[in-house]
Amino acid sequence: MFIDSHAHIQIDQFNSDRDAVLQRALDVGVSNILIIGIDVETSQKAVELAEKHENIYASVGMHPHSATELTDDILSTFRVQLDHPKVIALGEIGLDYYRNLSPQEIQKDAFEKQLDLAEEMNTPIIIHNRDAYADILPILEKRQGKINGVLHCFTGNIELMQRSIDIGFHIGIGGIVTYPNAKDVQAVAKQIPLERLLIETDCPWLTPQFRRGKRNEPSYVPAIAKKIAELRNSTTEEIGVVTTNNFNTLFGTGL
Repeated sequence: MFIDSHAHIQIDQFNSDRDAVLQRALDVGVSNILIIGIDVETSQKAVELAEKHENIYASVGMHPHSATELTDDILSTFRVQLDHPKVIALGEIGLDYYRNLSPQEIQKDAFEKQLDLAEEMNTPIIIHNRDAYADILPILEKRQGKINGVLHCFTGNIELMQRSIDIGFHIGIGGIVTYPNAKDVQAVAKQIPLERLLIETDCPWLTPQFRRGKRNEPSYVPAIAKKIAELRNSTTEEIGVVTTNNFNTLFGTGL
């Protein structure tokens, strides 16, 4: 059994075949999917999909690309959504200094406000981080013991991994681990304590090597688990079991 801990199948790229995508995931043992909101619209769509499908959960939040859009009213909307039984996390939230689609100071303000909400609601967070470890980790370290969650699509080195898990966070490993030149991610996947590991697709992006260039989807989770198992001299089945247990522990689900 596998869980895709980070997917975006509510977005338009899946409008023509979403049900088939879900069936393909079930066919290869991906029993549950966490659908991630990145703004008001995609968060609401994630909730609606979770209501429709027993094996789907949702998160809600404002991505740093859209940080300028965050208002008190939107925070109030997220607060209400976080009370929904199928909404299990706040995110994805964080900082993106690669594209800088919102000014960095506004990104940090939106991040802090959503961290306040996570503390208030006692909910795990899903963090987007691109070229921003120098700001994200100190922000999280100041809140150590008050928040937890996952640094999704982790691309840092062993030192950054250790700082992240010392704060109390899980690490999300996706299709990048299958890329031949992804040495840092492969080193992290090999050395991370198993109890802090999650697997994800981040679909429709970051497709594993065997389908690189095509649209990603949850049915590719076993390929990611297989690569991690190879790196750890483990089995694909063990990685599936462990990461499912980790998902349940972090998000309070009983899958």
